Amino acid sequence: MKKNDLGLVHIYCGEGKGKTTCSVGLTVRASGYGLHVLFMQFLKSGDSSELKVLRSLSGVEVLGTKPIKKFSFQMTEEEKEETRRVNAEQFADMVKMLEHDHYDMLVMDETLGAIEAGLLDEQIIVDFLKNRPAQLEVVLTGRYPSDQLLELADYVSRIDKVKHPYDKGIPARAGIEA
Repeated sequence: MKKNDLGLVHIYCGEGKGKTTCSVGLTVRASGYGLHVLFMQFLKSGDSSELKVLRSLSGVEVLGTKPIKKFSFQMTEEEKEETRRVNAEQFADMVKMLEHDHYDMLVMDETLGAIEAGLLDEQIIVDFLKNRPAQLEVVLTGRYPSDQLLELADYVSRIDKVKHPYDKGIPARAGIEA
């Protein structure tokens, strides 16, 4: 595969564990091939284990996110408004980075969750996907993509949950789910 053959949109979605893991694996593969990747997360604390490894990889840049310490359903309206503002700013910063530096791949982890929670405007994502640089591979993750995002995607992988320890009250474990 040649670098200029890139430019497709991936969605990893569903209720199962592994959407972020898939996007991290693809980031590692791209880095191993010498591609330049920009990786950003929404709705996460910013200190998950995978970010430590990604920061150490050649050609991978992790865009800092403002730590989120609550699930969206636990946020007050003021916290939601602040998160919407920060997410919009981070997205705008990411777009500027893409305009000034060359990236082969962009991973926006938990974009779909941020949209679903009303903490990120879906239309800015749609507009971005329609107008992105032609060679830019884009990866979106989260549970429930809209029909519009599904239509824009070239790859859609649904990861379904059959069983999960969280259902038994076992919280996320460092190095496994976090």
